[in-house]
Amino acid sequence: MADPDSAAGARPLWHGRAIALVGILLVAANLRTAVAALSPIFAEIRTEFEVSSIGVGLLGMLPPVCFALFGLIAPSFTRKLKLETVVLLALGVILLGHLIRASATSFAVLAIGSAVTFAGMGVGNVLLPPLVKRYFPDRIGLVTSLYATVMSVSTLLPPLVAVPVADAAGWHVSVGMWALVSLLAILPWLRILITHRPAHPDHDVDVEKAQPAMAGRVWHSPLAWALAVVFAVSSLNAYAMFAWLPQILHDVAGVPPADAGALLSVYAGMGIPAGLLVPLLAARMRNVAILIYAGVAFFVVGYLGLILAPSAATWLWVALAGLGPLLFPLCLVLINVRTRTHAGSVALSGFTQGLGYTLGALGPLAVGVLHQLTGSWTLALLVLTATVLAAAIAGAVVARPRYLED
Repeated sequence: MADPDSAAGARPLWHGRAIALVGILLVAANLRTAVAALSPIFAEIRTEFEVSSIGVGLLGMLPPVCFALFGLIAPSFTRKLKLETVVLLALGVILLGHLIRASATSFAVLAIGSAVTFAGMGVGNVLLPPLVKRYFPDRIGLVTSLYATVMSVSTLLPPLVAVPVADAAGWHVSVGMWALVSLLAILPWLRILITHRPAHPDHDVDVEKAQPAMAGRVWHSPLAWALAVVFAVSSLNAYAMFAWLPQILHDVAGVPPADAGALLSVYAGMGIPAGLLVPLLAARMRNVAILIYAGVAFFVVGYLGLILAPSAATWLWVALAGLGPLLFPLCLVLINVRTRTHAGSVALSGFTQGLGYTLGALGPLAVGVLHQLTGSWTLALLVLTATVLAAAIAGAVVARPRYLED
């Protein structure tokens, strides 16, 4: 398979498209902040609202549920509007959701605000790969690496600062301050739409016209289904950990809440090296199976460590489990590497993320239910370990170097 980053006609990264690169990276900075900002401060939220473990599990379910729903319908938005217009609207919805969360006077309002925010994020998730293919078809691996790394950083920061900010100014400020990032991200896309300056020769081409036929094709593609399974495994496990890891660490290893929040940042932070390296490697490798199997192995070893020796090297088990979601940036780059056209990228992105998050939504709720039934975290961790084995099976199909359109 040809290396997308060494394609003929490659030009300097910044040439004529700097504003688009900034815009893509700022969109990426908004796609995880609201997810990672809540779990470290559930204790403070519970002093104001009465929330059960099932309620926490349902709130943890909201991100993948919203990502799934709006991942599946996002391609239909692009048939009526430009990619850039849809991205701008998604950022506005994210901003609104942050403001609703910050002003929540009940758990129901907090949940509604969260759902609004996650809906905007769900659309943004799907549109980033097609935007990369549109503006940077000669730099797919590099730009995917950059925005996946930004997403990892935006996942790492909220749990790191959530508890200190909540202690100093209240949990409303802690969850609402991320609205500033959304506001900042709106600016470059406003400029692109207002000035109508093409950042790439294909910018003004109506690339989504073939989308309906392509959207039907993905449902019959073994590649699309296998990629969705790998994405689902990463999603299910990551969101289960974002919802429950601080509580798991407190219960099985006696970690204090502030330290548990810091360890959640360690978990999220492992996405930084994965985000930097995996897209670059995947864009150049003919067979990406080894990357899939590595992600599966990291998950398994991390979970077994938390089950068998949680206090012995807690940070190590958290770090290893945090490397498992390297499957996420791998799927992002494969969405573009395994498609020939913008329409194929939009269709495969919507299908993979929509179906993947649908299955992934079961993670936080399942962990909450298993904990409520058993009073222990062992069975929940064993079930999560079993789920990652599905990625190894699907990986055999994903690894084949073929295109969706073929």
